[in-house]
Amino acid sequence: MTDYIGGQALMEGVMMASKNKVAMSVRKENGKIKTKVEKRSGISEKFRKTVFLRGLISLFEMLYIGTKALTWSSNESLEEDEQIGGWGMFFMLLFSFAIAIGLFIALPLWLSKFVAEERIWFNVVDGLWRVVLFVGYLWFISRFKDVKRVFEYHGAEHKAVNCYEAGKILTIKNVKKFSRIHPRCGTSFIFIVLIISIVLFSLIWSESWVLKFLYRILLIPVIAAVSYEILRFNAKYPNKIMSFLTTPGLWLQKITTQEPDDRQLEVSIAALKAAK
Repeated sequence: MTDYIGGQALMEGVMMASKNKVAMSVRKENGKIKTKVEKRSGISEKFRKTVFLRGLISLFEMLYIGTKALTWSSNESLEEDEQIGGWGMFFMLLFSFAIAIGLFIALPLWLSKFVAEERIWFNVVDGLWRVVLFVGYLWFISRFKDVKRVFEYHGAEHKAVNCYEAGKILTIKNVKKFSRIHPRCGTSFIFIVLIISIVLFSLIWSESWVLKFLYRILLIPVIAAVSYEILRFNAKYPNKIMSFLTTPGLWLQKITTQEPDDRQLEVSIAALKAAK
């Protein structure tokens, strides 16, 4: 069986991460593919048998790797005096997290108080608001040309990984045949997070709006760790119970992935070959 390889769409490129290497490939303006390969720290591998902890460490590690890769790919398309530095990316991430907390935590919590007060129903409504806002947000940003390009590279990444995991030779002809949907995608992970949060927040209750908000912030690591284990379990042992949680995430990939062209597939293949 092949080792798992995870990936991420970049600006005009793809990042692939194996157990030992991280490879980033982008299409330059001159038409050539530029690939950068780095050794992976392997921090998450040290905790691969520690349930829950492995998920958190892996997620933080991939966040760091993904941010670094995204910065590199963005800078490859900019002039030297326009390139994004480390602090620039840090503040961009900070701003993005603030927007995400406001849009997907604070706003649904505020809207829910006008619909339901009873403990269970309040959290169900709160969770449904988050799902509606999340799907609406994905649909909205998918209308933008630059985002659509990223989603096409996301589709190219999935097709290449599916081809690799099927044991086929990585050629454009072979990769084109595979689905742009993948069960371990981050989109599926986020949807599982939304569902698990409904259950967990129903168990931990407070009448105070401030405490409700703080619980939702503080419990993010717990929800993420549980969701990671569900996604991992479903990837190894697919079953009907787990598919109830993961199938909606697969549907969402119809938005977050788009059909790539041959040039985009070529970039994803270059990244995957370099990461092996």
